[in-house]
Amino acid sequence: MKNIYGETMEALEQYFVEHNQAKFKATQVFEWLYKKRIHQFDEMRNVSKETISLLQQDFSMDFLKIVTKKSDQDVSKYLFQLEDDNYIEAVLMYHDYGNSLCISTQVGCNMGCHFCESGRLKKVRNLKTSEMVRQVLAVEEDSAIRISHVVLMGIGEPFDNYEEVIKFIDIINHPKGIDIGSRHITVSTSGIVPKIKEFADYEKQVNLAISLHAPNNTIRNSIMEINKAYPIEKLIEAIQYYISKTNRRVTFEYILLKGVNDSRENAKELSTLLAGINCYVNLIPYNETSHIEYKKSDQNTILAFYDELKKNQIAVTIRREFGSNVNAACGQLRSNYKEE
Repeated sequence: MKNIYGETMEALEQYFVEHNQAKFKATQVFEWLYKKRIHQFDEMRNVSKETISLLQQDFSMDFLKIVTKKSDQDVSKYLFQLEDDNYIEAVLMYHDYGNSLCISTQVGCNMGCHFCESGRLKKVRNLKTSEMVRQVLAVEEDSAIRISHVVLMGIGEPFDNYEEVIKFIDIINHPKGIDIGSRHITVSTSGIVPKIKEFADYEKQVNLAISLHAPNNTIRNSIMEINKAYPIEKLIEAIQYYISKTNRRVTFEYILLKGVNDSRENAKELSTLLAGINCYVNLIPYNETSHIEYKKSDQNTILAFYDELKKNQIAVTIRREFGSNVNAACGQLRSNYKEE
């Protein structure tokens, strides 16, 4: 049985037409699900018993089970148990501009980034659209707050689950759905070039972030397996195509790893690589884990890297650190829980 939270407005409209029901009932259902936040179909007061019976026959509306929640200043990390007893994570971050939720898109990940806890536990399967939507709903209900921003940067590679991710965005962005503005949604990819080009033709103004983490192929090959399939030259070409089609600025995520990619020379090389591209760089202090040998760059090194990019007219920020006390590195809470 399919979960109702995986159905887009268009899919529900088609469902009702196929069952000889009025198309507008899809709007009614969306409003009950996402505006009034019911937990049972029979709570829908303006929907006929016949329609409720039909929905109960064809759909479930179970929420995700929260296994554990760890909180620190400005951050809460959730571990969810799925129906097949797999586990995923979501991280809620409180900012001055709103509340941002980082969700997972897969159980595990096959991208093989050497510094990432998610990649240490290989991909089990893609998440369904409903499993992504229910991460947002479960966190909003548990925290009793409105999530204003969603980032697809948790466990998994979003573009390795492209179709389900697009449906997820359609649902959370829909005005009758969760109604999160497209410019408040960010998809992060490690660099699947064909999907970046396909995403350029997506009609919504969703933000694109690239997990770059290196200024050249030598370093990127050593820390990110995907670079061997899509080296930096092909990645930059795809990004330039994306910008030409969308006229939108791209974010480059750059985790600073001590002694690996954090020297002033690396910063100079990154400046040359990104010169003339409509982008900004988000420098990320590394969140160390017990299973991986990489270390966080020291503060002076981070500031020197930042200064070099600024000197070369590259727009850059240093991301505020979140959740080092709550296993907030991507995949870390899931990994620790499974081992325990």
